[in-house]
Amino acid sequence: MTSEETSKKKEAEVRPANKRGLARLAAVQALYQMELAGTELEDVIGEFKLFRLGQELDGEVYRDADPAWFADLVMAVFEEQRQIDPRIHAALSEDWPLRRIDSTVRAILRVGAAELMRKKDVPARVIINEYIEIAKAFYEKDETRLVNGIMNRLARELRASEFEN
Repeated sequence: MTSEETSKKKEAEVRPANKRGLARLAAVQALYQMELAGTELEDVIGEFKLFRLGQELDGEVYRDADPAWFADLVMAVFEEQRQIDPRIHAALSEDWPLRRIDSTVRAILRVGAAELMRKKDVPARVIINEYIEIAKAFYEKDETRLVNGIMNRLARELRASEFEN
């Protein structure tokens, strides 16, 4: 088996959970793009599906993500943002409002909160860990701890039954 065939076989063996993890990361990137560049919802979803998820862009090959999971997370943030932002804001300290949080951290927290709200079939602890890992991809310590703390607070509020006992 050639190295190319081995690589294709490994890519075909990517578990759905891994594709979901990649979709989460892509959703964070899409929200970041929407906020900074003012890209519209349909445009960013279309761009990621056509040109990024599993595609080559500027010489870099993006791993294949679950496109439906990606789109659902981005849509969930868009549809639920009026409920998501106040929840995140309430979990922050009074002297540090949501608007002062770095835009990438804000995107991570928004997608994580949306997933906690919409994806009841995924355990809250799994969701928390996924977004901590995403934060680690961008940051070293302080921001990762912030994501951990806020995601834990949100999960205990939104999914209290999973934390009983």
